[in-house]
Amino acid sequence: MSVTEPHKIWWTADELAASGLPELPGTKRGINLLADRLGWKAQPGCAKRKQGRGGGWVYHWSVLPLGTRRKLLKDAADVPAERPERGDMWAAFDTLPNSAKQKAKDRLAALQLADRLYATGVTKVVAMTEAGRQHGFTSRSLYEWSRLVEGVEPADWLAYLAPRNRTAPRKDTKAVCTQAFMDYLKGLYLRQEGPSFSQSWRLAMKKAEAEGWDALTQKTAKRHLENQVPHLTLVLAREGEAGLMRSFPAQIRDRSGLHALEGVNADCHKIDVFVSWPDGTINRPQIVAFQDLYSGKILSWRVDHSPNKVMVMSAFGELVETWGIPKRCLFDNGHEFANKWMTGGTKTRFRFKVLDTDPRGVMDLMNIQVHWATPGHGQAKPVERAFGDWAENIAKDPRCHGAYVGKSPVAKPENYRERAITMDTFLKVVEEGVIEHNAREGRLSPTAKGRSFDQTFAESFQAAPIRKATKEQRRLWLLCQQVGKLNAQNGQIKLYGNFYYSEWMSQHPGLRVVARFDPDHLHAGLEIYSVDGEYLGFAECRQKVGFFDLSGAREQARRNRRVKKLQREILEELRPVSIEDIAADMDTNPAAPSDPLRAKVVALNFDKPRVQKPRFVTPENPELDAAREALILSLPENRSAQPKIQTDGFAPAANPEDRYSQALDILARSDAGQPIGTAEAEWVADYQTSVEYKSAKMMAEMLGNQSG
Repeated sequence: MSVTEPHKIWWTADELAASGLPELPGTKRGINLLADRLGWKAQPGCAKRKQGRGGGWVYHWSVLPLGTRRKLLKDAADVPAERPERGDMWAAFDTLPNSAKQKAKDRLAALQLADRLYATGVTKVVAMTEAGRQHGFTSRSLYEWSRLVEGVEPADWLAYLAPRNRTAPRKDTKAVCTQAFMDYLKGLYLRQEGPSFSQSWRLAMKKAEAEGWDALTQKTAKRHLENQVPHLTLVLAREGEAGLMRSFPAQIRDRSGLHALEGVNADCHKIDVFVSWPDGTINRPQIVAFQDLYSGKILSWRVDHSPNKVMVMSAFGELVETWGIPKRCLFDNGHEFANKWMTGGTKTRFRFKVLDTDPRGVMDLMNIQVHWATPGHGQAKPVERAFGDWAENIAKDPRCHGAYVGKSPVAKPENYRERAITMDTFLKVVEEGVIEHNAREGRLSPTAKGRSFDQTFAESFQAAPIRKATKEQRRLWLLCQQVGKLNAQNGQIKLYGNFYYSEWMSQHPGLRVVARFDPDHLHAGLEIYSVDGEYLGFAECRQKVGFFDLSGAREQARRNRRVKKLQREILEELRPVSIEDIAADMDTNPAAPSDPLRAKVVALNFDKPRVQKPRFVTPENPELDAAREALILSLPENRSAQPKIQTDGFAPAANPEDRYSQALDILARSDAGQPIGTAEAEWVADYQTSVEYKSAKMMAEMLGNQSG
């Protein structure tokens, strides 16, 4: 199919009839009659005989009707100097929205139908008219689209038929302003106080009026700033590093390649319940928990007033004694985990200085590989999900009624601080809650597949190679440690006012050693090790001049901040005017008030005496010592029996409605802690990612909102 070029000067009757131009007949006879009626041949220089075979007349475009000439002029202006390359056209087509792509497909279908009709022997006019009628287009539009694809391979027509308003290059119509205005605006807006853009723009406009800068409207200025400042840099400037970390998705870790006790992770959590301790203290206890990474089962836990290394060592001891020695440990970067008792010798701690003279910690001596979670990044520790479950099932237990404090300071219940539950009740609630958490069926994790954490752990634990602790290794986590030197004369060692000595120590005067001891029973003696971890012997307490309880001691250290160097450099470049400079400028040139105002801040007396919070010091009372030791070092006795692993012959329903109902039933049973088969868990995990499930869920929510 050929179409005449829009910039033609001379036209034959056949060409005019086939052009589809407005105000012209569609047949050669009609064109000749129109030429005779309007006297085209009589106009000087506007008609001449056609040279060559066939003869006839050719007419100058200036004799054509006004509407025809306008169309020719418009088409000539729209024709580009050079046809774009097919690669550029397809690249532009790929960026179009679906609506524009569908228009191109409709145009292509109409042109293809016109080609098929023309091939049957009908005239071009008839083919164009009929194809346009069937697809809802005018024949004039089809002629124009045919011109667009003239000389183009049929396989590329679709890209060339896309709406030109989408593919044409846009003119640069951006408003201009003084660069100093944008720099000043960035300095106001890109700061961690998080001011609104309206406020920053108003202050920048005042400065622009005073300096005579060309400024932008608020909407345009915001668009310019968003185009100039990358999103991550904006987040860093306004929300700090914590906000920047939230901009990165959490890493998805696959646990299916692990086995039971291959890796554990631990963290501390403050329970949202007021508890009355045996010593009379009332506060919210801290709990440390060790969780198996493969199954998600809680393996051990301890509670205390605040996080400390003693409770961590005690919980770790229960883990090793009950289950075995893990290969890897994922720890939080808090002092309670990064202490040198636990992780001395580890080269990648975030806490404390790493010295070559540090004694080897428990993890290093037991050949356990330590991994550190990213500071301030809770997503890196899977046990945080268990703490979220406990915040609902343990903190809101009926036995904690009146002692629940709420999940945040602004979400306190009406009966806040009505009472505090006893420690015995609290320990019972926690123990039952941990057992229920581990035994609840219907877990949808990739390793559980509908089973409970207990079942998942038991299946892998029976087949996994587990290391057991020896009697000598038990001393590593049951005792605290202190680095010191033996006396250079007689070999004895002094620790917290007490003197310790055994005859073998006289052979090692001045030796640097590590003393391990029970923090609650310093008079029981010391286990002496070399700095490298070699056991040297036992030292008796020879002179009992003092007693000191270390179980309540807490480590204090500075927290290192991780600096995002690259983002900060970008921020400084994009914010050339600092907020300090802006503040100084505002102080130098203050705005004159319209009328004198009175001070609006009432002078109040804030010099109230500071209330010193009482600090608990363990009295020298054997009964209280026994109660505290039982609290921190006792092991939970009752453990739930391991239920049998469930198998099933599940098959999904045949139609979408039944499949969606089937998924809702499985999810409901999972939330209720009811048994779920492996096949059911695997199917519902895949089904939740399907378009069918998401569409059905959206429709259900919409219908539910309408009915409400």
